Order: sequence, then C-alpha cells, then structure tokens
Amino acid sequence: MLPETVALTSSMPMLLGALIFGYLLGSIPSGVLITRAAGVGDVRAIGSGNIGATNVLRTGRKGLAALTLIGDALKGALAVWIVGRFASDAALLAGLGAFLGHLYPVWLKFKGGKGVATYLGVLIAVAFPGALVFALVWIAVAVITRYSSLAALIAAVAVPIALAFYGDMRAAQLFTLLSILVLIKHRANISRLMSGQESKIGSKG
Repeated sequence: MLPETVALTSSMPMLLGALIFGYLLGSIPSGVLITRAAGVGDVRAIGSGNIGATNVLRTGRKGLAALTLIGDALKGALAVWIVGRFASDAALLAGLGAFLGHLYPVWLKFKGGKGVATYLGVLIAVAFPGALVFALVWIAVAVITRYSSLAALIAAVAVPIALAFYGDMRAAQLFTLLSILVLIKHRANISRLMSGQESKIGSKG
C-alpha cells in the first residue's frame, strides 16, 4: 500500500511519463488477446461486445474469463507498483493512466472495457483495505441479485466513501474520479437494470 501522504517531488516529465506508461500498460486488451489465443474468436463479436471478463464468460469458458479478470487487474496493479518503485508520488497517476488505457485503448480505436477489473487492480496496489471493501460489497450484491453490473456499481460507490473514512484522502480523490468513470461506462447497464433487461451472471445473452 502506498503512503497516504507523499510530497510531490517528481518533475513534470516524470509525472507525465508515469501517466503515459500506465496508459500504455492499461491499454493492453487482455480479453481480446486471450480469447483469440484460445481460438474462440473475437470477444467483441459476442454478448455485449465488451472486452471484459463478464462478457468473456459468455463464451462458456470460465477459465478464459478468469484469465481476463486477472490480466485486466494485473495491468492496473503493475502500473502502480512499477512506477511506485521509482517515484512514489507518481504512482497514483500511473494507476489513473492504466484505468484510462483500459477504457480507451489506442489499439482498439479507443473502444475499451468498462474498467472494473483494472479499477480493482489499481485499488489493490494503492489501498488494499479499499480492495477488500470492493470485493465484499461486490460479492454480496452479486450473490443476492446475480447482476455483475449492479454489484460493480454499488462497490464503486462504496470505495471512495470507505477510503475517506479510512483517512486516505489522496486515494479517495483518485477513486472518486475512477468511480464516476465506471458509472459513466455503465450507463447502458443502468438503463437495462431500470427496465429489467440486464443480463445476469452466467447468461449467454
């Protein structure tokens, strides 16, 4: 976990480099690469067309979905950890970059995923207690409702509140921004949830 308060000692080029490095790492499309390597085609052509683990699960290959989840989370965590070894005050920017890279990857014409796994990976590296909050809330909501999107939305709202309560204000500020982006990327899911048309976990539709 990163220190809660870090003096901004890095130069502007270092901060910009951290953001760009995080973006390039985050823009690696794990779901697309994994499904193609497994011979099941392009995940963007099935289900919701999303590149994340939930849509990969609709291939019926749970192992591929798990690998996608790990890959998307790992790139967020690695961005923070790697940059944090050289400039701890730039690590949060690397995490932001990784998240933006997943949402808007240059390799896929800026049409990426919804960011939940990468959000979690960044959270694990930045503030592990917040990751526990996210996981517990997600599991509870998912078990009760079987809606992955609803679980992610509620967990994303809970995280900044938990981080602020914990006293980690820098992380709370970062994840307020990330949570807003998660909500924006899930606006179609929110609409389907309200109309009762959202697919549940395990559905191939």
